[in-house]
Amino acid sequence: MPTCQHDLLSGNKLTKENIDILAIQEPAINFNNMSIAAKEWTLIYPSTHTSNLETTRSLLLIHSQISMDSWSQLYFPLGNVTVIQITSAWGKLMLFNIYNDGKHNNTIKLLTKYHKDNQANIRHNASGNAHTVWLGDFNRHHPYWDDPGDDRLFTKEATLAAEILIEAVAETGLELVLPCGLLTHCHSATKRWSRLDHVFITDHSIDMVTMCNTLPDHRGINMDHLPILMELNLVVNILEVDPIPNFREVDWDEFWKALSTHLEATDRSLAIICQRQLDERCTKLTEAIQAAIQDQVPIMEITPKSKHWWTKELTQLHRKTNKMGRQSYE
Repeated sequence: MPTCQHDLLSGNKLTKENIDILAIQEPAINFNNMSIAAKEWTLIYPSTHTSNLETTRSLLLIHSQISMDSWSQLYFPLGNVTVIQITSAWGKLMLFNIYNDGKHNNTIKLLTKYHKDNQANIRHNASGNAHTVWLGDFNRHHPYWDDPGDDRLFTKEATLAAEILIEAVAETGLELVLPCGLLTHCHSATKRWSRLDHVFITDHSIDMVTMCNTLPDHRGINMDHLPILMELNLVVNILEVDPIPNFREVDWDEFWKALSTHLEATDRSLAIICQRQLDERCTKLTEAIQAAIQDQVPIMEITPKSKHWWTKELTQLHRKTNKMGRQSYE
């Protein structure tokens, strides 16, 4: 729903958690055939988005601070899956954002075929290791990851469909890293919780996962799925942002004192009689001003969510919204 996606992207949740990549299933698509995003995110649509818009069920967002030289999109012939490859000195990571339709196994079968057809590229890298991550909404119930006591979920058809997913994961050498028993989805009608969302990673990559858990505190407006946070011990190229002085917070009395001190250190006794002397005086004056700025002007803390119109009242309302979301989960 647009409200869910807008709430997630417009708040400061992602900034607080230092999110670099955001994976969304069933994204909101507007009348321009585009999705919702803030300026600091680069949207990655499925390869088939322009040719078959109706099948778009997957969307990746990459933070603009990550160098575009570090990643590239890979072609996948289905709107349910978006694939990117991230490269660095440690090797490469192929990330699959997946929405698996609950009515058939076409997506799982195509993922298995993709891995077989591209096995050499997926499992090997010229330098460093090759890692693979499957994550998303898989729409499958099984006692292994769901609540074993919730018998209503484990019909014969549901169990058979889940076993197809389990076989595909095992065949591609992946392991489940989101702990079993963590429930991620609240049914809109019954309000009962179950597990539909998963994160899988290649078995040799388990050690680089530092965290994989749900975030009930960040459940937003109209969200029926809980956000999942995964942290990987990997370093990517980040674009450096130049510091910006915050002149609004300057104590100007102290600034003028500092400037006077720096100016007193310059020689102003001689009259200016030529261009060279004028240039030298201008240089000394500029250096004194820059030194005073460095001493007395604080650095502005700019985040991707900084807004000049934000107020304390809005902060309080936002906290109240988050609190109500936590209470509804409990």
